[in-house]
Amino acid sequence: MEHRRKLFITLVLAITLLGSSCWDRRELDDLAIATAVGIDQAEDPNKLLMTVEIILPQNVSTPGGGGGQGPASLNIQSQGTTPFEAAKRLTFESDKRIYFAHNPVLIFSEEMAKKGILPAFDFFIRDPEPRRTAWMLVAEGKAQDLINVQTILDPITGLYIEQLIESTGAASQIATLMVQGFLERLMSPTTAPYCSIIRIKGKENNKSMELSGTAIFKKDKMVGKFDYKEGRGLLWVLGEVESGIITVPCEKEGNIGLEIIRADAKITPAIIDNTLKVIINITEEGNLGEQECPIDLTAPEAWQSLERKQAEAIRQEVLAAVKKAQELNADVFGFGEAFHRKYKALWKEQLKNNWDEFFPDLEVEVLVEAKLRRTGTTTKPAVPE
Repeated sequence: MEHRRKLFITLVLAITLLGSSCWDRRELDDLAIATAVGIDQAEDPNKLLMTVEIILPQNVSTPGGGGGQGPASLNIQSQGTTPFEAAKRLTFESDKRIYFAHNPVLIFSEEMAKKGILPAFDFFIRDPEPRRTAWMLVAEGKAQDLINVQTILDPITGLYIEQLIESTGAASQIATLMVQGFLERLMSPTTAPYCSIIRIKGKENNKSMELSGTAIFKKDKMVGKFDYKEGRGLLWVLGEVESGIITVPCEKEGNIGLEIIRADAKITPAIIDNTLKVIINITEEGNLGEQECPIDLTAPEAWQSLERKQAEAIRQEVLAAVKKAQELNADVFGFGEAFHRKYKALWKEQLKNNWDEFFPDLEVEVLVEAKLRRTGTTTKPAVPE
């Protein structure tokens, strides 16, 4: 984490300095580089509150050991009727121009997300400076409270959150999305946007953060949440599960842990007996990671039974996600787009403007083929027979 932070500072300063031949050192010194942006509803219902974390390079230790003793970042705030106005008003709080081009995270409060983020979101996609590769997040509570958290792992909150998103991805239980991906779904006539939910954990001087679920949107309004199981169900369908652990029960007592090695998915829209249907085919490969029961899982029958359990566990995660999405009437899977590609005439004549009526009752079949490849360095459990 420390190495990553130092590298970020070095790269940001180098890119900023070299990005334009007409810039000089004086112009660089006039910039305050943003590393996190949060949007909350202000006390005035007609205004929003923007919180920006800016880096203080003079207080960041360098690989050679240099650097000041003060805080590595500073949080400033402003209010405005729009983010554009609030961003301009930040100059009242800083003697430098806020530079958004390297900001890695954009956080909306849950209150703002439920109200509708489009008015506040437009600035971040219209202005050429904010990067569309910033991660989109919804905060449980206020965005400003998250940005104000000082963790012991990294004094720069935005970089800590960015690393948290990347490391949490190894479990494949939280669906993450960048600004560009959110925008593409927002512009789709049927596909619903989503992003990660983040919250504060711990108390007093021992606070940190965690990704607690996936926020589901209907257009620009948050309408619900996916828990970890539903979140991975979504990722299975999108073909974005890269790793993680599947836990299945032993025949009598104890559990078996299976490591996900690779996975893929295919969505096939169909019309059967005048009924719309989606068939989801998922293929997955894994390894035996651990077992708590004293049985020989390498026996052919036991091995095949374990593969069936693995497949069923995946299937149930997908069905849980489909059930919740249909309850929310939010097509986060892109089923509508699949019908659009395959049945263009039907889509134009009947489905495009009425997808909200079809999606909640859409028949979905989930087919899973799971294979186990390796047992690890032992074929016997570390438990007495």
